[in-house]
Amino acid sequence: QVQLVESGGGLVQPGGSLRLSCAASGSISSIYLMGWYRQAPGKQRELVALITTGGGTNYGDSVKDRFTISRDNAKNTVYLQMNSLKPEDTAVYYCNTYLWAAGATHAESYWGQGTQVTVSS
Repeated sequence: QVQLVESGGGLVQPGGSLRLSCAASGSISSIYLMGWYRQAPGKQRELVALITTGGGTNYGDSVKDRFTISRDNAKNTVYLQMNSLKPEDTAVYYCNTYLWAAGATHAESYWGQGTQVTVSS
């Protein structure tokens, strides 16, 4: 069984910062893509940031130059540093990984349970 455990969400004032973490655990052979998505009330889930095994990154337009994604391959963990937060960043943030679980016939996408980020004064 593969589990993704997220942490770091909470309430922050506009202009503040938060750091999200997501650790993958279980019987894992290889982890390829790791990333973050978010979903605000009444909106579709959208890409926040992705990072490859080699460190290549891709960001959603609304978070470029404010958010930074990174990963620690030895710990199977992905991070999202969020700076200059705005009220419109308020959403549930979901960790996502594309990995090959031990004994599986192919790689699959896995999701975390989500962590709430609220930006409000």
